[in-house]
Amino acid sequence: MRSFNVKATLLLIPWLLASGFLMAQGIPVSGKVTDAKEGNPLPGVSVSVAGANTGGITDVNGQYKLTLPAGGKILVFKFTGMKSLEMPVNGRAVIDVQLESTEVGLNEVVVVGYGTQRKGDVTSAIASVKSENFVKGAVRDAAQLIQGKVAGLTVSTPSGNPTSNTQIQLRGITTLKAGTSPLILIDGIPGSLNTVAPEDIESVDVLKDGSAAAIYGTRGTNGVILITTKKLHGEMKPTIQYDGYVSLQAIARRPEFLTGDDYRRLIKEGIDFTDYGSSTDWLKEITRSPVSHTHNLSFQGGSPTTNVTASLNYRNWEGLFVNSNNKQITGRADVNHVMLDGKLKANLNVITRSRTYWSGVDAGEGGFINGNSFNNYVYRQAMIRNPTDSVRNYKGDWLERNIYFYDNPVAYLMESYGQNDERETRLNGSLTLEPVKDLRMKLLVSGNKWSETRGYAETKKHVSTVKNNRNGYASRGTSDMQDNLLEFTTEYTRSIRKHRFNLLGGYSYQDNTRENFYMQNWDFPTDQYSYNNMEAGDALKRGEAVMGSFKDKWKLIGFFGRLSYNWDDKYLLLASVRHEGSTKFGSNSRWGTFPAVSLGWRVSKETFMTGLTWLDDLKLRAGFGVTGTVPDDLYASLRSFNYGNRFLINGVWVQGLDAVRNPNAELQWEKKEEFNVGVDFSLFGSRISGSIDAYRRLTKDAIFDYQVPVPPYPTPEIVANAAQIRNQGLEVLLNFVPVSTRNFQWNSGFNYSTNKNVLVSLSSNTFATTNDYFDAGYTGEPIQEPTHRVQVGRPIGNFYGYKSIGIDDNGRWIIEGKDGKPVASADKSPDDKQILGNGLPKHFLGWNNSVRYKRFDLNVTMRGAFGFQILNFQRLFYENPKVVQYNMLKTAFDNVYGKTRLNDDLALVSYYVENGDYWKVDNVTLGYNFNTKRTRYIQAARIYVAALNLATITGYKGIDPEVIRTGLAPGDDERDKYPTTRTFTLGVNLTF
Repeated sequence: MRSFNVKATLLLIPWLLASGFLMAQGIPVSGKVTDAKEGNPLPGVSVSVAGANTGGITDVNGQYKLTLPAGGKILVFKFTGMKSLEMPVNGRAVIDVQLESTEVGLNEVVVVGYGTQRKGDVTSAIASVKSENFVKGAVRDAAQLIQGKVAGLTVSTPSGNPTSNTQIQLRGITTLKAGTSPLILIDGIPGSLNTVAPEDIESVDVLKDGSAAAIYGTRGTNGVILITTKKLHGEMKPTIQYDGYVSLQAIARRPEFLTGDDYRRLIKEGIDFTDYGSSTDWLKEITRSPVSHTHNLSFQGGSPTTNVTASLNYRNWEGLFVNSNNKQITGRADVNHVMLDGKLKANLNVITRSRTYWSGVDAGEGGFINGNSFNNYVYRQAMIRNPTDSVRNYKGDWLERNIYFYDNPVAYLMESYGQNDERETRLNGSLTLEPVKDLRMKLLVSGNKWSETRGYAETKKHVSTVKNNRNGYASRGTSDMQDNLLEFTTEYTRSIRKHRFNLLGGYSYQDNTRENFYMQNWDFPTDQYSYNNMEAGDALKRGEAVMGSFKDKWKLIGFFGRLSYNWDDKYLLLASVRHEGSTKFGSNSRWGTFPAVSLGWRVSKETFMTGLTWLDDLKLRAGFGVTGTVPDDLYASLRSFNYGNRFLINGVWVQGLDAVRNPNAELQWEKKEEFNVGVDFSLFGSRISGSIDAYRRLTKDAIFDYQVPVPPYPTPEIVANAAQIRNQGLEVLLNFVPVSTRNFQWNSGFNYSTNKNVLVSLSSNTFATTNDYFDAGYTGEPIQEPTHRVQVGRPIGNFYGYKSIGIDDNGRWIIEGKDGKPVASADKSPDDKQILGNGLPKHFLGWNNSVRYKRFDLNVTMRGAFGFQILNFQRLFYENPKVVQYNMLKTAFDNVYGKTRLNDDLALVSYYVENGDYWKVDNVTLGYNFNTKRTRYIQAARIYVAALNLATITGYKGIDPEVIRTGLAPGDDERDKYPTTRTFTLGVNLTF
């Protein structure tokens, strides 16, 4: 608590400094700013007094209020996409103005690599989402803000765990072994989706194609997400904004398992269940109705030379399962100062984040993974536990039974305890010098320190003692990461008649160091120590427990340049190149070059198009770019040895040295070559606008593990570049304004995307696989089979198993054999397995609507995925009436294929592979904006209600068809994953 108070105090310092900018008492002036064309109110318009340090912004209703200082005579109104206006006061107390539009869509600023561009000049596939179009309500992170908003970007929330993040995939699967996460940049600095609070984000821009992302080299293959935080540009009177909400959650869809009464009824029908005499709802025993709340307080203010933006965000989220939670405090301060007559600009930014959450699972040795606030094994036990069993015995002790994988979930939950504490501090600053007109030089320096301390303990009453005689267990771990970045760029912009060009050159240096420590112990004398006296246990002394640590480091250096050229707003060119080196690659292949070029033609500017008054803009685009991917293993190219087992030689214990990794001096980046063609259009005064993109990307030299002979190699496997993967697809974005009047505004937008991938090759002239396929995914016990097959010439994501075509009179599966003929399940062989479907959707669709009626606003986000299958693990394991030692789904006693009940062993057959098509009413937000014109201190006030994951239309029988789609086993709906939730939110936005 003391550290939190210190941080909060530090964050308040800029606020106190900014108080010096408060205006002196003067004449109050107010009014309303509207669009000259439609008469609609314009929120966010900058209103200032010419020649004075006084100003403000309009609220959501276009209203403004300020105090005119002595000598103030002219008000200046500025808004992006509108012509600036200077209005004399002439003694008036109320001044209403109308702003005329420029080419709004074309002059909108889009964030690109190492800078910004006018939207009209963009020649690559770039999507931009502003804060007013974000998903509202209780969102997890930055990605959920744009869920369903960007064509080709798949954002999914397959888990309801309060500590989990969204999962992102852009334009298909492009790698077999390397990382799949996009590069996340927060104000140009590498970070994560939860580095800053969602309430503190101004815009999110997505660089989708190779020509846009190539300037980031080896980090750009999976796309680049540029997050811009809220900050002040220029002067503004001190303004405080509060955003807060409280949320209630419920399980999206509860699985229907047998109850105690069902057991007793089925026992009478002859089913060999055991009735222990009770009726227990085990899922209810471990769940609750979670209440979460989030608060965000921000401050902005300053003069034309110095301004401050500061925010403090507190999040306290409860999970559906008992004890699971996520408590987080994030503070941010951004200070800008202009000196030397505007030639030198300085920026200082600090972000500090502290997160604490209960952890009911041992995190193990790994570290550096997103935390888990619940042990999913407890959820599994709650589902399969006999509903006639009791939580406690007659003595009041936890009731355990000597059955394999049959543990009391309540005892497991209550007799374990863990806590993870994360701390992150990001400090960065920049100096921008403009020595002469049109020339800018910028130095950016950043340091990011992240650390985690985790502890976990099980008491002597835990099942680990009851069944395994551990007599109390504990583990302890720490992880630390330091990331440093230095970048220097020089930019020159010049316009000569009809020619406008921009030159950028730069240097980038980044290094990253990680450290990790982990230990475990058991057989403690008391539970009172928990995990805070690790040496008190005896298991480590006996050599039974594990203790380990590691440290690693990598560096990345890049030189880059870019040319942007515009002739008469008709013909556009962008070309870039990055030459980059990484320590992760082999000694002979550490440097790579990543070029890109894209062209644009503004057809609407041609003279032969002048008669088409309904056409506002038409631009054709084409681009090509090369990006790279680095291996996750930092030392995959190096020969490595490790000390292993100890041997007694001549009375002395000697530790053996084993080779664990083959060297590969030629290991290099995966190269993704991508072609993209597109068209941007705007019609009927921007009432209809959109874009269409088609792409084809080929990943060459994909990293994979290959078998090699021993000798000459010291180990039988090597990491090498040999595979190829191809993705191609289409993306469509369509925005339109069906209704636009003074009191009623309706904006609507559709986005559609489709992707098709194929594994082109697994081998090269140097390295080859024995087979043209490998298996991925895993069912777990007791089936113990892979779920997917990745094969050359076929798409990634194919389910692989036995195709069931019926059931015989005895309740046993009938399988389709390799020759297409029926085969009894007892006679099946692995050769009878075949493709059962694919876990990657062929089509994604989103439909977003925003409606404003007077002071009411309504936002509805809907999205869906189509043309894919899901392997329903719950049905696979719990829809078999033969496994009577565990509870099961009520549908286990339904007739299979309309014939009879199943009477066969658990098996991965196509009967459990379902169509996963769905359409979600994902987010609905209804708000009301209060009239604050007569209030003195409140500039804007809004209250809203929101529902997240409100409704799902699907034929899928599982909890939620939105399952994991990343990796090489997409579509596996794990049996004990944390279930998704439905969230209802009440919130308020206040501006002072």
